[in-house]
Amino acid sequence: MKEKIILLLSLVIVFFIFTSNTFTAETGSSGEEVVDLRILETTDIHADLMNYDYYQTKVDNRIGLVKTATLIREARKKSKNTLLFDDGDHLKGNPLGEYLARIRGMHKGKTHPVYRAFNYLKYDAIAIGNHEFNYGLGFLNTALKGAKMPVLNANVYSVKRNKPYFRPYTILKRKVVDQKGITHELKIAVFALMPTHIMKWDKANLEGKVFAKPMLETAKELVPQIKAQGADIIIALAHTGISSEPYHPDTENAVYYLTQIPEIDVVLAGHSHSVFPGPVYKELPHTDIEKGLINNKPVVMAAAFGSRLGIIDLQLTHQTGKWQITSKKSYTKPIADENGKSLVKTDKGLYRLVEEEHEETVEFIKKLGL
Repeated sequence: MKEKIILLLSLVIVFFIFTSNTFTAETGSSGEEVVDLRILETTDIHADLMNYDYYQTKVDNRIGLVKTATLIREARKKSKNTLLFDDGDHLKGNPLGEYLARIRGMHKGKTHPVYRAFNYLKYDAIAIGNHEFNYGLGFLNTALKGAKMPVLNANVYSVKRNKPYFRPYTILKRKVVDQKGITHELKIAVFALMPTHIMKWDKANLEGKVFAKPMLETAKELVPQIKAQGADIIIALAHTGISSEPYHPDTENAVYYLTQIPEIDVVLAGHSHSVFPGPVYKELPHTDIEKGLINNKPVVMAAAFGSRLGIIDLQLTHQTGKWQITSKKSYTKPIADENGKSLVKTDKGLYRLVEEEHEETVEFIKKLGL
């Protein structure tokens, strides 16, 4: 009798183990906490809020944040957990930017349309690019008062205070939902950098007021401090391009070397108006073009003028008491095809929000007879 009972219990245990393992294999449920996190990037907008070519005074569906905004909304719909960043060079680059800075100026209580657009789209943080200095620090500081998100740069220092001129980094505390529907809080650290060349490019505006420290050295000093504050992941808003040429303190395109810093998890690139991942970088050492990785770190660069949206999809798994990136892939999405045919609708709400300054610029150009 005892033998029969033991045999029966053994069969029950074997059946339980088998069905449990089968369920885990089929559903992927292993008891782990897994969060899907989507990171979105715009970069080098250069005041192209509208899908409009001011030089030829006609619609151009290859550019314009009013088009990129639709891609942002679509990307957010497909992911429970998203973050949106801009990588700099957003104030200057077309007649709209020039008109606002040099003709109309910044009126008290009026928000610059670029920052009005960023507020409307709920950016989580933005970087300062080198072209933000082109109109002088006074204009920039006035315009930035309208930005409702952290505005970041870590390697431009005040001469007077010998401290970062801007906020060097932020730690975003965000509620995220894992694959089982359970809510967690992530600490997402974000910092920003730009080339030291600003001291040559904008010498008249910057000399005696600020100075620029090398990007890589700044990052190496800063990220361990950020990590020590309990950051779960660290994102670099790197307003700099991608090159594996030997690094030196005045390197203009430093992304490749930033990916070699252990504490940096994600790099959003810009400045050079290129597309990563893309064929131009297929010969770059230690680069996976299919997955969008450099030195096994996810990197994205979304061209310029709002022509593309950069997307990085991460899977974070809670292991040994901390969140670890267990899956990563980066890619970009265009707003138009190779022939300039629009692939997305215009965001009507954003269009109306910036229409006034757009129409003023068009009228000003007409008066000049251009």
